[in-house]
Amino acid sequence: MTVPPVRQLSGTGPQLEAMSRPSSAGGGGLGAGKAGGGKHGGAAGASAAVAAAAGVSSVAGSGSVPPSSTVSMPATGLAGQSSELTALFECPVCFDYVLPPILQCQAGHLVCNQCRQKLSCCPTCRGPLTPSIRNLAMEKVASTLPFPCKYSSAGCLLSLHHSEKPDHEEVCEFRPYTCPCPGATCKWHGSLEAVMPHLMHAHKSITTLQGEDIVFLATDINLPGAVDWVMMQSCFSHHFMLVLEKQEKYEGHQQFFAVVLLIGTRKQAENFAYRLELNGNRRRLTWEATPRSIHDGVAAAIMNSDCLVFDTSIAHLFADNGNLGINVTISMC
Repeated sequence: MTVPPVRQLSGTGPQLEAMSRPSSAGGGGLGAGKAGGGKHGGAAGASAAVAAAAGVSSVAGSGSVPPSSTVSMPATGLAGQSSELTALFECPVCFDYVLPPILQCQAGHLVCNQCRQKLSCCPTCRGPLTPSIRNLAMEKVASTLPFPCKYSSAGCLLSLHHSEKPDHEEVCEFRPYTCPCPGATCKWHGSLEAVMPHLMHAHKSITTLQGEDIVFLATDINLPGAVDWVMMQSCFSHHFMLVLEKQEKYEGHQQFFAVVLLIGTRKQAENFAYRLELNGNRRRLTWEATPRSIHDGVAAAIMNSDCLVFDTSIAHLFADNGNLGINVTISMC
């Protein structure tokens, strides 16, 4: 069987940003720069009003109210009223919504469960937060209301039942983006439109190659510890981040993980496919998949092994003098 020759790039090979991170055993630090690739809280008065409307009183203890499976609102005339009602559930500390299970202070003021864990007294009246008093009336009202996504100010138009809200916000496309570079050294976050300007300004050593078919050259793959090689690929009017990461996912067993991320949304990522291919010494190793959005990140791909995975012994079969070339092809679906 004849193996096709390795595709080569003309000119000088790309220099990639190599970042050495502390391994689980300690040590680390930045590598030697080797080439490689208006809301207001409180609901004391409102609690009594909605209690009368709902026919339920506030009680102490940990009773439960079955969540409603649907949000039932009249089709016309109550949009403003719904907004006024949801405003009663705003936490006075973080301005997010107080969602079931809803606990109140002895005077009837509400605070969300996340903030309550950090407080020693009620932020509204400074009274004690203990004993825990469950406000079943407010919980019943909450089950009838649609709550806006926490990223509504960024453009999300969805309003959801309180039981669906946390899961949606975990994957909301309007959630702020973090820096896609692997490792935990860069704490930047911002909008999708600001990702590329950030990379160009703060990570200038990352090389960008043009074209849908390129070679990702990782140099000095024998560097000790956890190392990342990063490169950008630009094609089809989009930018893709190529990441090769070496780490010890299992104790005593070093592995390489290669993945392609789209600088874009999950929906945009579904329009593309990528192929990674190692070629050499009459051997070939190929991985094909849909690129991940940078919203998902490299860590999630590695955790689920949803990427090209190979150990050091495989890497040495394809390496040339400690350098590893990976053919990368991006295509549209």
